[in-house]
Amino acid sequence: MTRLDLFIDRMVSQRACLDHAIAETALIDGPVFELGLGNGRTYHHLRERIGDARPIYVFERAIASHPESTPPDEQVILGDVTETLPATLQRFGPVASLIHADLGGHNAKKNDIFARKVSPLIEPLLAEGGMMVSSDRMYFDTLTEMPLPGGAVQGRCFIYRR
Repeated sequence: MTRLDLFIDRMVSQRACLDHAIAETALIDGPVFELGLGNGRTYHHLRERIGDARPIYVFERAIASHPESTPPDEQVILGDVTETLPATLQRFGPVASLIHADLGGHNAKKNDIFARKVSPLIEPLLAEGGMMVSSDRMYFDTLTEMPLPGGAVQGRCFIYRR
């Protein structure tokens, strides 16, 4: 499989999983957490699909997104997620209705090591019934891995629910 094919599979899977999770969590009042902004494509997608129904907080080291995909300053949490996630738990508690993480790079081994490191920091943020969508397999004790919706490719995206 070419790198282009892998990228396309990841993008269509990400969209299918996000749309599924947005619909499944629509009745949960808590905020949405976007872990990793990058160019802002998934943030823009979340904002378009969710509208003003739930605030979307973005966690990023430094903002470098497309201007149309840049969140307002009051919804940006800057810094390393290993520090900002625990601080966010103290600030908000376990209230996130939806968490989306696209934090990995192009090295599967490094992504897995990082996923093992951040999974216990992400897990307590999710509200009852909330969902987590990730581009990498995560390692949770209290969340259940869910089947992927139609249109998603196995191994390209993962969904978990509390």
